[in-house]
Amino acid sequence: MNVLAFDSEIKGRVTDASGAPLPGVTVTIKGTSKGTLTDPNGNYSLVVAESNAVLVFRQVGYTPVERTVGSQTVINVSLEEDVQALEEVVVVGYGTVRKSDVTGAIAKVGQKEMEAMPVQNALQAMQGKTAGVDITSNERPGEIGSIRIRGERSLTATNAPLYVVDGIPMQGNGIENLNPADIESIEVLKDASSTAIFGSRGANGVILVTTKRGKSGRMSVNYSGTLSVENMHDRMEMMNSAEWLDYSRAAKIKAGTYNGSNQITKENDMKVYGTDPYAWAQIEKGWAGGTWNGDLVPTYNWTDAGLQTAMTQIHTVSASGGTDKLQSYGSFGYMDQQGTQPGQGYKRYTGKFSADFNATSWLKLGGNINLTYGDQEYGYNFRKSATGASNLYFALQGMLPWTVPYTPDGEYIRNPGADVNIINPIREVDYSRNQRINLRALASLYSEINVGKIFGFLDGLKYRFQFGPDFRFGRTGVADRAESINGDGNNLVQYNNDIRSSWTLDNLLYYNKTINKNAIGVTLLQSASAFKSEGSNMRSFVNTPEELWYNIGSLASIQGYGSYLTETQLTSYMARLNYGYNDRYLLTVSGRWDGASQLAEGYKWDFFPSAALAWRIDQEEFLKKTTWIDQLKLRFGVGVTGNAGISAYGTKGAVTNTFYHWGDIVAPGMIASDPSAASPVVMANTALGWEKTAQYNLGVDFSVFKGRIDGSIDFYKSRTSDLLLEKALPALTGYLRTWDNIGKTENKGVDISLNSVNVKTKDFRWTSTLTYSADRSKIVELADGKIEDIANSWFVGSPIGVYYDYVYDGVWKTSEKEEAAKYGRTPGMIKVKDLNGDGVIDGNNDRAIVGKGRPDWSGGFLNTFTYKNWELSAFLYGRFGFTLRTGAETLSGRFAMRKLDYWIEGVNEDAEYYAPGVGGENGDTFKNAQNYQDGSFIKLRNVSLGYTFRPHQLQSLKIQNLKLYVQCMNPGLVYSKIDYIDPDLGGSTFNRSFVFGLNVGF
Repeated sequence: MNVLAFDSEIKGRVTDASGAPLPGVTVTIKGTSKGTLTDPNGNYSLVVAESNAVLVFRQVGYTPVERTVGSQTVINVSLEEDVQALEEVVVVGYGTVRKSDVTGAIAKVGQKEMEAMPVQNALQAMQGKTAGVDITSNERPGEIGSIRIRGERSLTATNAPLYVVDGIPMQGNGIENLNPADIESIEVLKDASSTAIFGSRGANGVILVTTKRGKSGRMSVNYSGTLSVENMHDRMEMMNSAEWLDYSRAAKIKAGTYNGSNQITKENDMKVYGTDPYAWAQIEKGWAGGTWNGDLVPTYNWTDAGLQTAMTQIHTVSASGGTDKLQSYGSFGYMDQQGTQPGQGYKRYTGKFSADFNATSWLKLGGNINLTYGDQEYGYNFRKSATGASNLYFALQGMLPWTVPYTPDGEYIRNPGADVNIINPIREVDYSRNQRINLRALASLYSEINVGKIFGFLDGLKYRFQFGPDFRFGRTGVADRAESINGDGNNLVQYNNDIRSSWTLDNLLYYNKTINKNAIGVTLLQSASAFKSEGSNMRSFVNTPEELWYNIGSLASIQGYGSYLTETQLTSYMARLNYGYNDRYLLTVSGRWDGASQLAEGYKWDFFPSAALAWRIDQEEFLKKTTWIDQLKLRFGVGVTGNAGISAYGTKGAVTNTFYHWGDIVAPGMIASDPSAASPVVMANTALGWEKTAQYNLGVDFSVFKGRIDGSIDFYKSRTSDLLLEKALPALTGYLRTWDNIGKTENKGVDISLNSVNVKTKDFRWTSTLTYSADRSKIVELADGKIEDIANSWFVGSPIGVYYDYVYDGVWKTSEKEEAAKYGRTPGMIKVKDLNGDGVIDGNNDRAIVGKGRPDWSGGFLNTFTYKNWELSAFLYGRFGFTLRTGAETLSGRFAMRKLDYWIEGVNEDAEYYAPGVGGENGDTFKNAQNYQDGSFIKLRNVSLGYTFRPHQLQSLKIQNLKLYVQCMNPGLVYSKIDYIDPDLGGSTFNRSFVFGLNVGF
C-alpha cells in the first residue's frame, strides 16, 4: 500500500449523541504521542503527516472512536456513552468495585448530592440522604451533630463510626474539618460483611471519604461561592409582664409567700416585687388607675440583645487537570460564618493539594494533603454550674419580663428584680470571650507497583504502600472579666491545649485475574497505626482583663492546672478473596487479625471474619426476556466486628492520692484505691478483651423500567456480646468497680433507598429519592444475671437509651379530692399512675419506661423538577417514634416562664400543668413526669431554585459552565407534636437562612 506523505491540518468538532459539544476530548494520532484536546465548543485542529494516519478520540465515560484521515481535512465525530465505563464505581475497604459487583450493604453520597446544599460540613450534606444513617443537627457555628449507623450497640463504649479518608483510617476526630467542596464521594459501609475488613474499628459502621483528585485533560479552574443571610427563630413564647405577674401571684398565694395574704393589692405587690425600684416602677404603672390593669405594665424584650442577622460566606477555588503522566488538583477554601447570636462565629481556611504521577508503565506515585485552620468564637455560656444557660439568648430569655437592664441614667443593674439568682447577662458579649483554635493536617501518600508489567507471568499482581499521617492542634482560651457573670469579681482566664497525632502505614498486595468466566481478586494487608494525645490546662486569676490568657501568671494566683498523655497502638493483618463466576455469582470472604494496645495482656489480639454472597438474577437466562427488569441482585452477608472503645489505660488500674500522718507531719502519698472517695479508681482487669458484634444482612438491589425506578432494601440483625461494662465489687476488696466483658445487646432493622424518574419529557423531568430506616435495639443480658440497672436505665428486653420515671396521668381535679388524699395529694397537684395498685406511690414499684432517645424510624424525601435550564428541588427530613426530655417546669413563680396551660381551681381544672406554687420553690414532687414528649417531626430542610447556562450561552464569556441558584435552608417544620421545641435540634430555637450561590468553571 502506498502511503502519501503530506502535512495537512485536520479540523473538526466532537459532540455527544445529542449533538452537544464535548470539551476536553483527547485527540491523538494512533501509535504516536502527538495529540490535542477539544476546546469548550468541542472544536480541535491537528497537523497530520501521513494520509493513512488514524485519529483516536477518547473521553472518560465514552466509547473511543478511531477515524482514518485519508483525503479528509474535516473530521467530525460523535461519541457514544460507554455503558460499561459509566457504571457507578463504589469505594469499599482497600479498593473499588463496580456497583453491580457489590456484595455488602453500602450507601453512597456522590458529588451531586454533596453540592446540592451549601453546607458547612459533610455531615450536614449526608443527613437524610443515606438509609440507615441517623444524623442530628447542631447550629452553633463550628459545632457538629452526632451520627449513628444502624442504631446503637454498646452501652458504655463508643457508638461512633470509623472514618476513612482516602484509604487512611482516622484516629479520633471525624471529617468535620474537611471542606465539603473537596469531597468527591462518601460511601457508608453498614453491614458486618463490609465493615469486618476494618476489624476492631468497624463495629459501628464505616464512612469512607474520597476527596477530589486531578484527571487527565485540559486544565480547568472552578469557583463556587455562597452568601447566606441567616436569622434565629424561637418556637417558645414566653409570658409577658401581665401574664407572668398573674402566674407568680397565684404561685406565691398558694405557697403562702404573697405577703401572707391571698388578696391582690398594690401594697402586697410592693412587698413582694418592690425591692428593685426600677422594676417596681414598671409594675406600678399597672396600678395607675387605682385598680390593677396588667396591660399597662411594659414588657422589656430582653432577647433582642441576643439576636443578630448573620452573614455567612463560603468560597472555594479549585484547579484540576493533567496529562497521561501527571494529574493534579488543588483548592483553597474560605468560610466566614457569623452566628445568629452576638459573640458567636466561625472562620475556616482549607487547602488541599493532590498529585498522581505515572512514573513508568509499572510505577505510580502520589499523595494528597488536606490542611484546615479553624477559629471559633464559641460565645457566652454559663460555666459556674452545669445547669446554667448554654448561650446568651437563653440567658436573656431567663430574665423577668417586667424588669429592665439599665437605670434611666444608663447604669447597669446586676440583679433585675433584686433576685440574687437572676443576673443580668446583657453585657456578657463584651465581658466574656471563649475562643477555640484548631489546626489540622491530614495526608495520604502512596506508591503502587504493577508487578505484572515487570514480570508478565505475574499479570494482575500489584503492590501498594500507603502512609497516612494526621496531626491536630487545638487551643481553647477563655477570659471572663471581673464584671462578668462567670468572673464574679475576678478576672478569670483558662488556657487549654490539646495535641493529637497519629499515623497509619499499610502494605497491600492485590491480585486480580479473569480466567474464562472466573474473576478472582485477592487483597492482603499488613497495617500498623499509632495514636498520641497530650495536653495541658490551666486556670488562673489575672491582673487585667486585656491580658486574656496570654499572661496567666500576672497575679501568681493559679486556681488549677493539669496535664495528660495518652498513647495507643494497633497492628493488623487482613486477607480478602473476591470471586465472581460468569458475572452472575459473587463471593467475598475476608478475615482480619487486630491487636489493640489498650486491652489486657493475652487478650489484645482477636480475629474478625466475614463472608458475603450475591446473585445477579438479571443475568440468568430465565430473566433475559423480561424486558422491564434492568437489574436484580440478591445479597446475603455475615460478619463479626470488634470494639475496643475503652480508655487507653482502662485495664491497668490506677493509684489515688492520699495523705499520711506522722505525728505532726502530714505527707502526701499514693494508695491503690480509696473506696470512700467520691470517685474511686477502677480495679485492673487482666482478662479484659474485645467487645464483639456479629451481624447478618439480607438485601436486594434492583432497577426496573429502563432505570425509571431503582433502589435497594436491606434487612439486618446484629448481636453484640462481651460488652465493655463496669462491674460492681464488694468494698472490702478496696475497690467498688472494675471493667469486664459482660452483657449482650441485640439490634435489628431495615434500610430502604428508592430513586424514581416520575416524569420525563423533552424539556421536563421530575425525579424523587426516598430513604427510610428503622431499627430496634434491646439489651439481652447484664452483669451478674441482673435484669435491670436502674441507675443507668438499663433493662433486659428494653431498648438502649430509655427513660425511666413516674408515668404522668394528668392533674388532680377538685372532684377527685378524696381519691387524691389517699395518695397524700391535693387538687392541683400532678397525678401519676399507681402501677402496682397498692395505693402508694413509690420509686421502687411505680416507675416505668416512659420513652427512648432513638427514633423508631427516620427518612428523607427529595423531589427535583427540571425544566430546560431551570431546576427546582425540595428536601424533607423526618424522625419518628423517639422521646425528647423536655416539658418539666418548676412553677414556683420566681423565674421567667413560657406560656403554658396551668391549673386554676374552678376555672381551668383540665389543664396540662399543675397549680403554680405547689411544692414551693422546688415545684411539684412529680414534675419530672412531664419531662417526656413525643419528638416525632417532619422538617422541610431545603428548597432550591437554580439556573444552569448552556455552553452556547457562555461562548462569548470564555466560560465552560455557570450555575446560579437561590435556596432557603430550614424553612420550617411541616409536622411536630411539640409546639415550643424544634425536635430536630432539641431546643426552642432554629436558624433559617436564604442562600445565594454561584458555580462557575473556566
